[in-house]
Amino acid sequence: MRNVVVTGMGLISPLGLSVEESWKNAIAGKSGVGYITRFEKERFTTHIAAEVKDFDSKKYFDPKEVSRWDLCLQYGIGAGVEAVADSGLTITPENAERVGIIMGSGAGGLIGISHTALKLEAGGQKQVSPFFIPSVIINMVSGMLSIRIGAKGLNYGVVSACATSNHAIGDGFHAIQRGEVDVMIVGGSDASITEIGVAGFCAARALSKRNDEPMRASRPFDKDRDGFVMGEGAGAFVIEEEEHAKQRGAKIYGRILGVGMTADAFHFTAPPDDGDGAMRAMKLAVKSAGLQPEDIDYVNAHGTSTGLGDVAETIAVKRLFGDHSKKIMISSTKSMHGHLLGAAGAVEAVMTVLALKEGIIPPTINLENPDPQCDLDYVPNVARTKEIRYALSNGFGFGGTNASICFGKA
Repeated sequence: MRNVVVTGMGLISPLGLSVEESWKNAIAGKSGVGYITRFEKERFTTHIAAEVKDFDSKKYFDPKEVSRWDLCLQYGIGAGVEAVADSGLTITPENAERVGIIMGSGAGGLIGISHTALKLEAGGQKQVSPFFIPSVIINMVSGMLSIRIGAKGLNYGVVSACATSNHAIGDGFHAIQRGEVDVMIVGGSDASITEIGVAGFCAARALSKRNDEPMRASRPFDKDRDGFVMGEGAGAFVIEEEEHAKQRGAKIYGRILGVGMTADAFHFTAPPDDGDGAMRAMKLAVKSAGLQPEDIDYVNAHGTSTGLGDVAETIAVKRLFGDHSKKIMISSTKSMHGHLLGAAGAVEAVMTVLALKEGIIPPTINLENPDPQCDLDYVPNVARTKEIRYALSNGFGFGGTNASICFGKA
């Protein structure tokens, strides 16, 4: 099978508008959570979210185009453009068919859907933009990005709730391994901090209500956690066949070694108590990488700051790694950037690759009173300098879908 490496990365996140800024704030333990600014937050039981700050749409779109496209699409295009620029990849008529794109989303253009529904109700069909459908459908990030950069290889979107980005990365990895393409742009985008998105998660009692302390609200593995904090943004990778990358002189951030994908077949939102689906996804990722469980040094956890999820993931780690689970470093960067839904896996995979490259493990902030059932090393509150060889990045979603990616040093 062909080896696959990471040669470009792009981020639009609550921690920053670039990979460099987001990483700097993550290893500093800064929180991107604050009060919701886009609508009247007092209407809801949750008043907080991890919004992207100071995003300039005009950096990626002509000013007259900005109003046409949903924020989810704008974030995805932004991250994709940044990843391609970072990679130094030049797409030509000769190689265009060997470059593909898979960018996913958990909810797509939820802002555009909700706002257009209100316009339709108030003013009828004439109020609906002809760009409405193209703006909100989930595959359009991949489609628009291909138009922008000229990539003519396989092109589609992935939708698997909060495992979306990991599935996109995994599908791109497999496409390169099979020889269908040489290069893939993969990742995810989500922008669901809107009235209907917040109301829906509030109704499901999934969100933190720590409204008086926004920056301390996302607290994975802490006994006092009370739900996740919604985030937004996008992450993208350029991944490619190793020899192809070397021949064009590309910098290599790290290697993708294996992927594991499973289903819980248990419940539409809750994980099984024994974390079985998560455990099997990690096990498959390690096995497909040709490694043993004791080879893994770090796990970037799904770690959403929910009561059931954090415990189930801890149990899954213990089941797979046994005694080695006490030696593994685990952290949830969601403690800082919140839960980006379908974009979460891409942002967290960037953090995982940089942890391998830089030898710095980002912390789990706000871990002040550990849950007795969560008794592993979650790198609490302060980043840790430690050289590591192999790492997993986990993503688990509603519907019981699980995907784990195994990364290695360059």
